[in-house]
Amino acid sequence: MTQKQQGDVLLMRVESIPLGGELVRPHERGHVLAEGEATGHAHTVPAEHGTLTRIGAKLFLTVTAPTKITHEEHREIELEPGVWEVGRVREYDYLTQMTRTVAD
Repeated sequence: MTQKQQGDVLLMRVESIPLGGELVRPHERGHVLAEGEATGHAHTVPAEHGTLTRIGAKLFLTVTAPTKITHEEHREIELEPGVWEVGRVREYDYLTQMTRTVAD
């Protein structure tokens, strides 16, 4: 399995998108994979390089041409064509014994 990470966004290469999804309309900045909780910054991919599909709480990015994910506070990362499941990095707090999503 191929994985890539930019800040708190984790992308995992998958074979295909499960059935039953709906296409997500691109934002004016492109496909928004995740938005910052405090800053309004976002992890984005140009809309012309793929499609974003939502299935329940999961997002899948289908990349049709080599592209880059951008974010105002992170270096760009390159994505190859294919299907990528978009996830969030999670961390475990041993003091509280709880798992939480990392906030970027």
